[in-house]
Amino acid sequence: MRYVVILCLLWAHAARSQELTVTASVSQTAVTTGVPFEVRFTVNGQAEKFDPPSFEGFRVVSGPNQSTSMRSINGKTTVSTSVGYGLVAEKEGKYTIQPAAVEADGKTVRSNALTITVQKGTASSSGGSSGTGGSNSDRANARRSASASKQIFIRAVPDKREVYQGQQLTVSYKLYTNVQITGNMPGKMPALNGFWSRPLESTDQRTEWTEEVVDGVRYQVTVLQQYILFPERSGKLQIDPMEMTFVIREPIATNDPFERFFGGSYREVEQDLKSPAIPITVRPLPTDGKPEGFEGAVGNFSFTTAVDRTELKANEAVNYTLKISGSGNLQLIDAPPVRIPETIEQYDPKVNDQLTESASGVSGSREFTYLMIPRHEGSYPLPPVSFSYFDPVAKRYVTLQGDPYTLQVAKGDGSQPTVGFAPGAQRDVKVLDNDIRYIKTRTPRFSKEGSGFWGSGGFVVLLLAGPVLFAAAWVYRNRQRAQNRDAGLVRNRKANKAAAKHLAAARKHLNAGDKKLFYEAVYKGLYGYVADKLNIPGAALNKAYISEQLRERGVAEEIIARVEETFDLCEMTRFAPLSGISEADVYEKAKQLINDMEHGKI
Repeated sequence: MRYVVILCLLWAHAARSQELTVTASVSQTAVTTGVPFEVRFTVNGQAEKFDPPSFEGFRVVSGPNQSTSMRSINGKTTVSTSVGYGLVAEKEGKYTIQPAAVEADGKTVRSNALTITVQKGTASSSGGSSGTGGSNSDRANARRSASASKQIFIRAVPDKREVYQGQQLTVSYKLYTNVQITGNMPGKMPALNGFWSRPLESTDQRTEWTEEVVDGVRYQVTVLQQYILFPERSGKLQIDPMEMTFVIREPIATNDPFERFFGGSYREVEQDLKSPAIPITVRPLPTDGKPEGFEGAVGNFSFTTAVDRTELKANEAVNYTLKISGSGNLQLIDAPPVRIPETIEQYDPKVNDQLTESASGVSGSREFTYLMIPRHEGSYPLPPVSFSYFDPVAKRYVTLQGDPYTLQVAKGDGSQPTVGFAPGAQRDVKVLDNDIRYIKTRTPRFSKEGSGFWGSGGFVVLLLAGPVLFAAAWVYRNRQRAQNRDAGLVRNRKANKAAAKHLAAARKHLNAGDKKLFYEAVYKGLYGYVADKLNIPGAALNKAYISEQLRERGVAEEIIARVEETFDLCEMTRFAPLSGISEADVYEKAKQLINDMEHGKI
């Protein structure tokens, strides 16, 4: 309890020390009659009294709905209170919601006014004429489209509108909405011509929503995609649009007071969205003061050099590393030129990137490691390496210089030369060409001309096998299709499998001691098998009809009696226990009967 009291005292102190402000926002500035919308007043600070406006021209259907939040960032605590009202416009026209008043410490603070445009809603009816219905429907659809475009849209938001060539900028494609979204479909992604681009991949799969007020309307906002861009040329470039399709839930105007009381009706509508193109002004890099060795690096960098050793023997290797760190177009920076004595072998540098990509841009480091091998003893100076870049904030060129080094190379010991590589710098041996081959020492295998597989009997057989197999497959497929078109033939062919399935279930119930389910499975198996074999429809399936069909097919009376006896036995034992015969005997009789019919005895 003591901690709760302390927390309340801290909250009250933070609220009183905060400057009092009040902001009015609306879910949409263009509404239709009969469709509810929300007006919200956000008070930052502690207010003693809140006086809402009269909402003239509107009917209050809900509210006031109040919520309070407290946020602490870097030790600074802010308290905000939100008061919302649900309104419904009753007549079309243009209305102004007057400011709300808030009092604290004897001072009165007023919010901004809101302007609402009310359009006539289209009430649903069961009938109507066709004379003007089409034009009214078109106008209604146009109004809905215009209203939806204000309720949900995509914007490309760059962090800079004017940059230098090669200077990084970040663009965020944001979705603004104050309607419910039920689905989305990807569309055309931006081409971003004229930029070297990198999409930012989010590790968090959850969609994070924030609130923004645009032209007095409060929207829920989320970032769809972010790109890091580096302009490749100067002049006027543009950030291309992003296209997506969203399925939104749109309210339907109605004159039914009960529907209006419970929130009204909705329908799902597909809305195609396309963000507007954003122009970007790219200034060329200045020519005044451009260093001679400038290679296009733009940003803010540091530069260091290092060698892994300065004393070594001839034919031993040394690694010379140049490291560029900072933020900017690191991935576009090439290795600075290195001047090395001619008696030292130099290999292409190995590039190692340690980069971090975020909404603020690309930062990290890029290393260039040269492998060098001096072949003779002596003292070899390595002149300092220079690196130049353009700082877009200071608007000037900066040249950084590494340290000079001197390699002291002693005489080699005459053994096989050893090559030292930097960690991870080793490469597999690659075969560059096969123009020189080794002499073969084995006896070659010769063959007579014309004795190969081409033109032989086996070749002819394989050549003819293709059309023959194709014709056989075609005949087989047509035969299968013809058989499958005959429903009676299909039933006859599958009768044994269906009966076997029921008898397997009967055996399972017999082993479990469940007599009721056992007899039911045997009964279904027999009736189903006879019906499929004789192609008897389910509606006519009974013992008398089955016996009649068997007699028409010339089956002996003794066999028909066996069939009727087995059916009677299954029917009686399903409802009353019998003595003198076991379940195993019933199972064997049914199995033998199906087996006889399957092998043509019936």
